[in-house]
Amino acid sequence: MSSGERALLSAVAEYSKLVVAFSGGVDSALLVVAARKALGRENVHAVTADSASLATGEAEHCRSITDRWDIPWTAVATGEFDDQRYLENNADRCFWCKSALMDAVEPIAKDSGAHVALGVNVDDLGDHRPGQEAARERGAVFPLVEAGLHKSDVRQIAKHWGIEVWDRPAMPCLSSRIPYGTNVTVALVSRIDRAEAAMRALGFSDVRVRHYQDTARIEVPTNEMERAIELAAHIDADVKAVGYRYVTLDLAGLRSGNLNDALA
Repeated sequence: MSSGERALLSAVAEYSKLVVAFSGGVDSALLVVAARKALGRENVHAVTADSASLATGEAEHCRSITDRWDIPWTAVATGEFDDQRYLENNADRCFWCKSALMDAVEPIAKDSGAHVALGVNVDDLGDHRPGQEAARERGAVFPLVEAGLHKSDVRQIAKHWGIEVWDRPAMPCLSSRIPYGTNVTVALVSRIDRAEAAMRALGFSDVRVRHYQDTARIEVPTNEMERAIELAAHIDADVKAVGYRYVTLDLAGLRSGNLNDALA
């Protein structure tokens, strides 16, 4: 067993019971499997926030992972779309989103005397993540951080444990595609969802469709740029079909969280 595995299982074992906010990405998947290993099935519960900002198919994806690992799972409705502070989409949007998540998850944790745990790794601490602060203020714990795990460590351990999403690209919430100051609406995130689904249907698994009024700015990894150009006509037609007038390809490639650059 590697030092990272030992550190993670030790960090998880500090808590008798955990309710894990489970997005289906590699961070939360490793965390919930570690909790299953360290605490046993009866002391772990995976909870997925099911809202308009969750991409189509993601709830089913979460259920399939927890079924495979024999982990209790629940999807809970969250109320961020009822909160004007979230819809205004200022720089603190993620704070109100995570607050809504905690509102939904805390009762489940309280009923079983569990801590709420989030899949935050050390690398996440350096970005603009007000949601982390909201969760921390409400008493959530970050075992991956306590174990000193970076993203590369998370992927390495997940691969070693046979967790199927060890190399899955990040899937942040759909509202993160909307520039700060542009109001978030259900119709808007639905349009983004359909545009990204169209891109995935063309074979782009790691993609962002950034929304700029009637323009969709497509981001794919730089090593897939040539293929995107080859498929330009298909991309243009498919993304326009969901309601955009203009479709552009960002030549700098995919950069997770790059809309935060505007805050500088």
